[in-house]
Amino acid sequence: MDSALGWRWCFFIGIPIAIIALFVLQKTLHLPVVRRDNVKIDYLGATLIAAGVSVILVWVSFVDSSFGWLSWQTFAMVGGGVVLLALAALVESRAAEPVVPLQIVRKRTTALAILGSLAVGMAMFGGSVFLGQYFQIGRGYSPTEAGLLTIPMMFGLAFASTVAGRLITRSGNIKPYVVAGTIILVLGFGGLSLLDHDTPLWYVGIAMFLVGAGVGMSMQNLVLAVQNTVSLKDIGAASSTIAFFRSLGGTIGVSVLGAVLARQVSDSITSQLAATGAQASGSGSGISALNLGSLPPAIQHVVRVAYGDATGHIFLISMFIAVVGVIAAVAMKPAKLRSTVDLASPATPAAEPELAVAAK
Repeated sequence: MDSALGWRWCFFIGIPIAIIALFVLQKTLHLPVVRRDNVKIDYLGATLIAAGVSVILVWVSFVDSSFGWLSWQTFAMVGGGVVLLALAALVESRAAEPVVPLQIVRKRTTALAILGSLAVGMAMFGGSVFLGQYFQIGRGYSPTEAGLLTIPMMFGLAFASTVAGRLITRSGNIKPYVVAGTIILVLGFGGLSLLDHDTPLWYVGIAMFLVGAGVGMSMQNLVLAVQNTVSLKDIGAASSTIAFFRSLGGTIGVSVLGAVLARQVSDSITSQLAATGAQASGSGSGISALNLGSLPPAIQHVVRVAYGDATGHIFLISMFIAVVGVIAAVAMKPAKLRSTVDLASPATPAAEPELAVAAK
């Protein structure tokens, strides 16, 4: 810990900002209130989706540590999750107002944006989690120093998202920037895949900048591409669907990559200690909770080398997953910023914008 207040106080920093945002929005955001009769909330569909995804995530979190890949627990959890999600798809196809309208998901742009968002989600969440641990455990920096060392990634994200947003506004083209962003993301992960316990910090900073730039150019623009290819009434559902799968990809990515990292660290520590005639106790899954300062210098060196060298392997896996994002982005149909309030209806092309404005 760098502060006498403890690590939990980092979560209280957002409270005054949230309070200020609450008052500012209450004062400045004035939206028309539209009341609708006979609204049907899809409670059953939402419950089945949440239950199915939760079961899959629980399985991802415990597989290969508490039970094997080919075990009755795996078959029970994966099978149960698939059944729940299949039931959710059936309910969504029949619901009057589904949580996830299937006609949106079946569209080419939306389906490919979901696939791309899974890769971007892994970059956004996995990158911040494992890079912070790399700097602390693999390089011996304090939590504050580790946070400051990740600034290049955040700078790349802010810079690329701002520049790409302005260029898209000027040209109206979305796809080229999504494709470029996913390619840059692959290059960034490729650079991070070469990390070890003594990689120069300037090199790590460049690779982090590329990862941040890739996320900044692709993350929000995948949502933008979908928003400009669906009807006005479906924008909310489409945007939330993309955000959901992005978060899901990040959660699964952190769990899977964390399991791979723990296995790599455990095996490396065991082999290095065996070479010195010592024995390892415990597993790599608890390395992040160790007080390395309390260990003998020789053991500290073994742990740092094991963790620093193993981190590159998980970013190599991330690079191949990011390639899937590139394929999805390339396969997307070109999307342009539309100049009308809503998409023109094939039957009544002139009346659609008026109806959309009236609904607004």
